[in-house]
Amino acid sequence: MDKDLRETPLYKEVEDFYRRALGPGFGLFCDVSDPRPSPDGRWVAFRGDVLERLEGHPVGRIGLAAVDGTSHRRITDGPNDDDQPRWSSDGRTLTFRSDRAATGKHQLYALDEDTIGEARALPEVEGVAELHAWSPDGSTILIVVAGLEAEQSDAVGSGVVGEASELPAWVPEVESSERLDATRRWLVRLDVASGEISPACRGDLNVWEAAWCGDDRIVAIVSDEPGESAWYRARVVVIDPGGGTDRTIFETDAQLGWASGAPDGSVVAVVEAICSDRLVVAGDLLLLDPENGAVRRVDTLGVDVAWLAWRADGALLATGVRGLDTVVLDVDPVAGAATHRWATSEAGGSLFLSAAPVGADVVITRNSAVRPPEIVVVAGGEPRTIVSTANEGTDVVASAVASRQVISWTAPDGLEIQGFLTLPAGDGPFPMILDVHGGPVWAYADFWPGTFLGFLLERGYALLQPNPRGSWGRGRDFASRVVGDMGGADALDLLAGVDHVLGLGVADPERIGVFGGSYGGFMAALLPCLDQRFAASVSIAPVTDWYSERFDSNLGVWAQDFLGGDPHDRQAHYHERSPVLLADRNRTPTLLTAGYRDRATPIGQATEFHRALRERGVPTDLALYPLEGHGVRNFPALLDLVMRTVAWFERFMPPGPAAG
Repeated sequence: MDKDLRETPLYKEVEDFYRRALGPGFGLFCDVSDPRPSPDGRWVAFRGDVLERLEGHPVGRIGLAAVDGTSHRRITDGPNDDDQPRWSSDGRTLTFRSDRAATGKHQLYALDEDTIGEARALPEVEGVAELHAWSPDGSTILIVVAGLEAEQSDAVGSGVVGEASELPAWVPEVESSERLDATRRWLVRLDVASGEISPACRGDLNVWEAAWCGDDRIVAIVSDEPGESAWYRARVVVIDPGGGTDRTIFETDAQLGWASGAPDGSVVAVVEAICSDRLVVAGDLLLLDPENGAVRRVDTLGVDVAWLAWRADGALLATGVRGLDTVVLDVDPVAGAATHRWATSEAGGSLFLSAAPVGADVVITRNSAVRPPEIVVVAGGEPRTIVSTANEGTDVVASAVASRQVISWTAPDGLEIQGFLTLPAGDGPFPMILDVHGGPVWAYADFWPGTFLGFLLERGYALLQPNPRGSWGRGRDFASRVVGDMGGADALDLLAGVDHVLGLGVADPERIGVFGGSYGGFMAALLPCLDQRFAASVSIAPVTDWYSERFDSNLGVWAQDFLGGDPHDRQAHYHERSPVLLADRNRTPTLLTAGYRDRATPIGQATEFHRALRERGVPTDLALYPLEGHGVRNFPALLDLVMRTVAWFERFMPPGPAAG
């Protein structure tokens, strides 16, 4: 395939579909997240993504919606990105992050009640303001500050936080054990009245998350070392911001997220989970005593908790996933008991299932196969839409979905596996793409398909989206079944799903493809080495060599943990699960892609496998995107990726009626 495909007919068709699907929404909110109700319960501030044209990527803007659903509007205009709205305790000030002054270097800004729309800059921190939280009494803002070379989670694109640089292009990237401060995250306090910024913890502590626990202490998830690998060994500490001292109150062999303290400081809530990505945390809810670290594990009624929010009265709201459903729970922190509040079969978000209390009700986001993202207030068990992203363009995407159904099948070892089968218009049997999710600890829900999958559906491809072992929503035991066995039983779960769909008669056995990014990219490379049924594969940002992933990526600790040990001790295991070392078994035409800025699955992973297949005469293309990280997220590179993906599948498993 050529390098520049912009003048080809298929590229024009991709571009036309994207203009039909996204054009009517240019300048409007195309996605919504992070709803934050005002203390008086009248308004919900939120982040809304806005795309102006097919260039770059959607930018964040702060929106404001009336809780009664009568209106919503955009209240910031950048430039660059605005996100993370947070109310002061009296509701008179709304703060947010923005990199409007310098691309990639977010600082805090404030909108005041009497001058809303005219943001003022708060005192600048040295680095990037990554997270912030108001103290319950409204006197202090807590800020997690990231160094300009701190790594981003691969869940949000990998690379580094302070991505923009004024240095000449020839200046090398440098990693050094003597430059750890530039890669660290630390904690400061901003005194609202004086504007004074002061350290809130010792300088050699790396802070991943932090929240108030009452007015006079802080709960944080920390590690001694920076870098993504260090997060997998993080612990919970309570910090005295006045003295800068900290006490560890909880450590575990799993991962931790969403730590937060009760408004009165009496209890700390945190989620403990088996995780493969920072910021993608869903698991067990723990209540910790901030004085002595005593642990109470809450029975969450089968829900993997993925978000926490405190009510003003000290009650806790927990949002998560049970099976394929989004569930909201009320948690009594005194009794340590959870009760069911609300559930839906629709998705509550993709990576973050953010929900918050608004009076006696709940505000949450939702989306589905036929519903574009929206914000709803759930009152009396009934959702009421207060912000919708629907328009004529979303109708184009929705019309590509003829049906979506939940299916289940039995793995070879007897374990039940669930997934979604989405069909295009027309009569089958259809060419079908096995779409494997990333992680591996994440899960498909009834998500809005978006433009990429919408275009595949419009072209006539059915989609099978399984949740194999390792996916969240089925409890810690189910998630942990992938640990030490990546590419083992989970691969058999996926192949059994293909067998099940073929048994339904809706897919053509001669036109089965596999597609995925990150861990899904690994599976798109591995499965054709294990099974010869696949007519084509598209592998995005994959792992293909676990030896080099262990030492060349920023996720080396995760790779070692999830493969069950160091490569010196488990040489056979690393070899058997590395597609590049199994390439002699692969006959499937394979398209591989990667981004130069990806630290999670560096470009060598895709390059190695491409060259191994090419030596063996297997049709293969490699596309490396110079400005992308973990996955392709920016226009027009995204149009190029979609075009290459569709062209690859149409070349080797064309849509239309089955032959014969």
